[in-house]
Amino acid sequence: MRSADERPRAHGGDGPGARPLASAATGGFVERHGLWDERQHVAAGHFRRVIDELGLDKVRFSFADQHGVLRGKTLTREAVPGALRSGVTAPSSLLLKDTSGRTVFPVFSGGDGLAGGRFAGVGDIVLVPDMTTFRVLPWAERTGWILCDLYHPDGTPAAFCSRGLLRGRLAALADAGYDLTVGVELEFHVYRPAAEGAASVGVGRPGAPGPAPEVAPLSSGSQLLHEEGLDRLDDLVDLLYRGLTGLDLPLRSLELEFGPSQLELTLDARDAAQAADDALLARAAVRQICRRNGYHATFMSRPATAETASSGWHLHQSLRHRATGEAAFDPAPDPVPGSVSGSVSDSAPGEPLSPVARHYLAGLLEHAPAATVFTTPTVNGYKRYLPMSLAPDRVVWGIDNKGAMVRVVGARGEGGARLENRSGEPAANPYLYIASQVVSGMDGMARRLDPGPPTTDPYDTGARGLPGSLGQALNALDADPVFAKALGQDVVSWFTTIKRAEFARYLAHVSDWEQREYFDLV
Repeated sequence: MRSADERPRAHGGDGPGARPLASAATGGFVERHGLWDERQHVAAGHFRRVIDELGLDKVRFSFADQHGVLRGKTLTREAVPGALRSGVTAPSSLLLKDTSGRTVFPVFSGGDGLAGGRFAGVGDIVLVPDMTTFRVLPWAERTGWILCDLYHPDGTPAAFCSRGLLRGRLAALADAGYDLTVGVELEFHVYRPAAEGAASVGVGRPGAPGPAPEVAPLSSGSQLLHEEGLDRLDDLVDLLYRGLTGLDLPLRSLELEFGPSQLELTLDARDAAQAADDALLARAAVRQICRRNGYHATFMSRPATAETASSGWHLHQSLRHRATGEAAFDPAPDPVPGSVSGSVSDSAPGEPLSPVARHYLAGLLEHAPAATVFTTPTVNGYKRYLPMSLAPDRVVWGIDNKGAMVRVVGARGEGGARLENRSGEPAANPYLYIASQVVSGMDGMARRLDPGPPTTDPYDTGARGLPGSLGQALNALDADPVFAKALGQDVVSWFTTIKRAEFARYLAHVSDWEQREYFDLV
């Protein structure tokens, strides 16, 4: 991401009567608790200059909730200096809600049982801006955007800040001598309203959301990467291109996928923490840009109209040696005939991965059922796990095999070896998805696990299956102590309680299928 002082000036301008932004005074919450390092202070100086030069009127202070959805507040220009000094407060119950907006824990009876009672009574959490994430929104007039980290009022990191949880796992990985690089492929659907002037807001209540918007497809599907098909969507593609690149996201491609109204975006591989921010902002950008231009975008894995193809999130990952920056997953060169080999870091002749990569891969496989709670956190996502579908349904790995859960890509080729986990859904919280990979991979490395041979039959019914439902995945997580050890039992209990509440609502709901199947028959 370009620093704030290098940003293009096309998204704003000195407004009538624009006043210089006051410098943030010292002595506030941020300084008192030492929450900014030198990079943050430098970025804050750039931010103040840019907000003056572009005449920004508003700044969004946002954070990722447990579902990977942006929450936050839009502050006026006058309120920004105070936010830089002392952060922005918000109700802590935002971290305790399921996807319907219902608070799952009994916070007003003192029975939340979480983080030493810090969430009882719905006290505040504090959003502290990460100034290095500042952007100017290309689609919202005179508006800036900053991602925030969450803290309790005593200055300690908020217990369930997913961005902080990922940072903690990456720090543990760094202590082990490695950094993680992540590449993002996100599939999604874009529709148009079913009828001119159709209502786009379905009013509901927590625990019972209103009806979904009625939509119609933009493409017929079944024509993967059809250039003419994408050309028919060129207005939409151009909107997304300009919005995503204007947001300084490392967009690589926009592609027509196989399903009706299905597209895919890919982002350049980056440091894992930055890649998680990229995925979060890209999803929000796509949805907001589409809504402002009369479309409806969704990262739901299998919408009702997805008759032929669900959407996935393929997460590419590789390690670098922290000391040298060299790729850690690449196999050692094949030894010259007659030469002496045998180093513990040597790869067997023809082996596609280094030993550390094999251990990391084995960890991904070992803990895949439990990690699925984080890679596929919605009820809907499990409807994607179908045989012969280019989505996995078995816990197997393969070499350049798109049916396997983990695909080894680039082995002994240009770009270096990497692992592509194909089990994730595009709605997953980016921080928790990536953190689950680090937890799994590090355990494989620590225990020197072996992944076994690659599959040539990724849908072999004899292989271990992925969980068939969110309920099964939650049971697998409860039975796997590695995540509680790495993330903390409080974190696992918090997330599983929220997800079990969602799953219970799903099981209690009378579906359209049940109504059609039984109502007239019996």
